Amino acid sequence: MKILETENLSRIFGGVVAVNDVNFSVYEGMVNGLIGPNGAGKTTLFNQITGMDKPTRGKILFDGKDITGLPAWKISRLGIARTFQNIRLYRELTVVENVMMGLHFKVGKDPFKGRFTQAVKSYFSASKENKELYMKALEWLRFFDLENEAQEFARNLPYGRQRELEIARALAAEPKVLFLDEPAAGMNPAETEHLMNIVDKIKKHGITVVLIEHDMKLVMNICDNITVLSFGQKIAEGSPEEIKKNPMVIEAYLGREED
Repeated sequence: MKILETENLSRIFGGVVAVNDVNFSVYEGMVNGLIGPNGAGKTTLFNQITGMDKPTRGKILFDGKDITGLPAWKISRLGIARTFQNIRLYRELTVVENVMMGLHFKVGKDPFKGRFTQAVKSYFSASKENKELYMKALEWLRFFDLENEAQEFARNLPYGRQRELEIARALAAEPKVLFLDEPAAGMNPAETEHLMNIVDKIKKHGITVVLIEHDMKLVMNICDNITVLSFGQKIAEGSPEEIKKNPMVIEAYLGREED
């Protein structure tokens, strides 16, 4: 069943059509891949869906509701979280504090737990809530085998573990759909293998995953459904086996031999 879809979504920057009438579907409970050559419009499409940018035209439907043009913070609270190509951690905070920051997005869903209410709470009440957030953050760190690094500064983690911490922080908001933008970028083979296991754990946890990735081994091994973009247009959608054999996909990646 589709949990999210776009209808004729387009994004035009001046005279450049980055995304052109794309109908993109995200299937609930699956790992959904979005692939294509560099400059195909993948991250631009992510940005439209997650509220980092507004589409020029078209619609975005999430759980049957039109979320087109909503700001990122509203989309996050509706149940969509994401990571970025470039790691965006709070490098001067500890590992556990980074995950606690993600938990605050979840807290913000309740109007009685907003900033104003937080400001007027008693010291003891605030301390109790912070302890609860801390314990919940540790649960997510255990999910990633990061609990032993809880008090380490985020900047001191190895690159691959920083990537995983960013995913942990996004998951702390308990999203229905998690968007991962090139999660394996810069990882070595061992780190990539570990990431594949993590994505599988996230899926089994009941969270729908959408990922952009250039590592085709990773994509073909963990994705249930794959959509392919080329020059801003959707050219294919299907299972990994179908995508590997699709002539339009082969041409987009390898080019066509001239006669």
